[in-house]
Order: sequence, then C-alpha cells, then structure tokens
Amino acid sequence: MEQRKTTWRKVAAIAGAAALVIGACSSPSGSGGAGKSVTVIGTWGGDEEKAFKAMVAPWEKETGNTVKYTGTRDINAILTTGVASGVLPDLAGLPGPGQMVEFAKGGSLKPLDDVLDIAKYKEETAPALVALGTVDGKISGVFIKAAVKGLIWYSPKAHDYSSAPPATWDDLVTQAKANQGDAKAIWCVGLESGAATGWPGTDWLEDIVLRTAGPDKYAEWWQGKLKFSSPEIKSAFETFGDVIKDSNGGANTVLSTAFQEGGDGLFTTPPGCEFHHQASFITGLGKFKDAKAGTDYNFFPFPDIDPQYSGSVEGAGDLFGMFHDTAEAKSLMKYLVTAPAQDIWVKLGGALSANKNATSYPDDIAKRSAELLAGAKNFAFDASDLMPTAMQAALLTGIVDYTKDPSKLDSILETLDKAQTDAYGGG
Repeated sequence: MEQRKTTWRKVAAIAGAAALVIGACSSPSGSGGAGKSVTVIGTWGGDEEKAFKAMVAPWEKETGNTVKYTGTRDINAILTTGVASGVLPDLAGLPGPGQMVEFAKGGSLKPLDDVLDIAKYKEETAPALVALGTVDGKISGVFIKAAVKGLIWYSPKAHDYSSAPPATWDDLVTQAKANQGDAKAIWCVGLESGAATGWPGTDWLEDIVLRTAGPDKYAEWWQGKLKFSSPEIKSAFETFGDVIKDSNGGANTVLSTAFQEGGDGLFTTPPGCEFHHQASFITGLGKFKDAKAGTDYNFFPFPDIDPQYSGSVEGAGDLFGMFHDTAEAKSLMKYLVTAPAQDIWVKLGGALSANKNATSYPDDIAKRSAELLAGAKNFAFDASDLMPTAMQAALLTGIVDYTKDPSKLDSILETLDKAQTDAYGGG
C-alpha cells in the first residue's frame, strides 16, 4: 500500500516498531481473571504518560490486572508495521480518524459495540466525537482525551487581553504590533516533533482555512476534493508564512524548537514573543505546566477572519482503539471512557474530556476551553488527522519545505496536489 511509503517510516522507526510490537504479542488472551496484562502503545511521554498511568491505576487495583504501556512518537509507523505483520498491542492510540478507518476496514481494529454501553457512551460524549469514532455504523475508536485547537496564548503580565480580546484577525495583528513592547517577536512557534515535525503548522493552516473558506470547503479539503493549489489553501499557506516572518528566530529556530517548548518565550524576560498559537493541551507542557493559570498565562480564541464563519472551533483528540478483544482489554477500554477515569486526567491539567460528565478541571482556563469545545457553533475536527496516512506525511513535508523557503510555494502545492491524487485514489 502506498501510504506505507511515508516519511515517517524511517529505519529507526521500523526497528523501534519491531521492539514494541514483539512485546505486544506476549499479552495473554485468557478469561479476564486477575493477574492478566494489557499491552498499550501510545504517543504519550513525560507528564502525559504519568497522567495516563494515574488514570489506569484504579482499574489495575480493582481488577488485579496490569497495564503495560509503551510510549512512542512514531505511532503511525509502528501500527502500520504491526498491521502488516499481524503483531499488535491489545490497545493503542491511533494516529487519527483517517487511519482508524483504514485499520477498521482492513479488519485489524476491533469494533467496540459489544464492549461499551453504547447508549450511555453516546449520551455522555460529544456527538461530533462519537461520529468520528464510527466506521460503517460501528464504534471503532474512542477519545481518551480531547483538545480545543487554535487558542492564542499570551502573558497577562506583558499585556492583558482578557477584557477586550481581538475579535478579528486584522484586529489581532494591529493590537499585537501596538502592544509588542520589548517582546522580540509577535509569535513564538515550535514545529519540531520528531517524525511528525511540522504538525503545528498544519494546525495553523486548518484554523485559517476554517475561518476564511468555511466548514464546507474545509471538509472538501480533508476529503481530497479541494486541491492544495486552490486559492483557499494557497492563501492559508501565505498567512502562515506571515506568521513565520513575525516569529522569534525565523525558520531555522521554529523548525528546531520542540512543539512542547514552542510557547516558552512568553515566560522569558524580555518576552520572546507576544503570542503563541497552540491547543489547550499546552498548559501541561513546557514552561506552562509550572506557571499559574490566569496570572502567568491566559488565552483568547482564534479570532474570526471572515465574519460569516463566526463561532468556528477546531478540535482534536487522542483516539484509542482495540486490536485484541481479550476480556481484560475490553474491561480496560470500557473503563477508560467513564467520567471517573476521565476526571483523573483532566484534574491533573493539560487535557479536556470527551465525556461531558467529567468536570474536575483544575482552573478557569481549562473550564473555558471545555466550554468552547462543547459550545462551538461550527465544530471541525483536525483536518490533517482525517486525511489518509500518505497525505498526512506529504503535508508535513510541505509545511517544513515551505517554512524553509516560502518562495517555493507553487511547486510545494503542485507536489501536494500529486500526493492528494495518489492518496485518495484519483486518476
């Protein structure tokens, strides 16, 4: 399959995949009695890994079973390799809804209709997220945690925007320049993320496309029906290019700055930037995690660009799926979607819950983020996460190439058009 020939499938990734999936095959398939183990592979490391382990600890204590978790940033390559070989973990984080559909239709991913209390799950979960986890009428993936994307973070100590946040993009640009003061740049940007370097740039594109072209064109884009060379997408790239021009350090810096540390410049003296664009989960990463919400940092939503698309919100989440339907794997999956389980992670910060009954948010900023997710007028899921694997990989390369040299935009878009044709099976 062409999608397996991606930039993510490096030799190191394949070697790592072998080590991880071999460990996965040791999971027993018994009746679910105490003392069994469930192998889990996900993208979480550091504090996120600690939060996940805290989340599953009550289940381990209650059942006597053990969760064997391995974290990796190369989840796409690992699962693609595992699907091809048939050696997979019991449960795994999924790269996105697009890959979930591929795995489900290929028969590797197990449906969850006999695992979850479907009526309760649908009642407690945001409808958009239920739909995104459904393949051919069956629940195939659940969201362990969610996020609102496109939030604009700032330091109230430098300038407090809380009473009058920019209502439009033009207003944001004007206020940023007026209030920049001794900040080194308007924007802090970090695009480095290992094999997935560039993904924060895709978030920029998505926020811009959603608010300039609207939800219908946005959907056509991720569905492969709107070319990258179209005026809507080209214009979004150019706006992103303006952000890079106004960033702290320029292209080389943003490409070498880890996304977790992308907003750290807000907390330096003098400030490295006035604004940082990132999802709600940034509060659990970098210098944010040790800062005080509302005092050291705050946010306002991504402002409108075209007023006819006012109220648009982009969101995302960490999908989880089941590859082995053992009794203990089913038990863990059923537990993970409950409000008590979700509350453990959201209370620790850096995550929103797809379960509306999970409300233990640690501060007002987290609560506001959750309200945005629940009350969006136009909710759009992360477009690149909905694209086929090969298209995702090509887009990441395009983001990196454009950041390095914006003058090559036309040729980059032409390359992306070709990748789109191949990825979606066009002629």
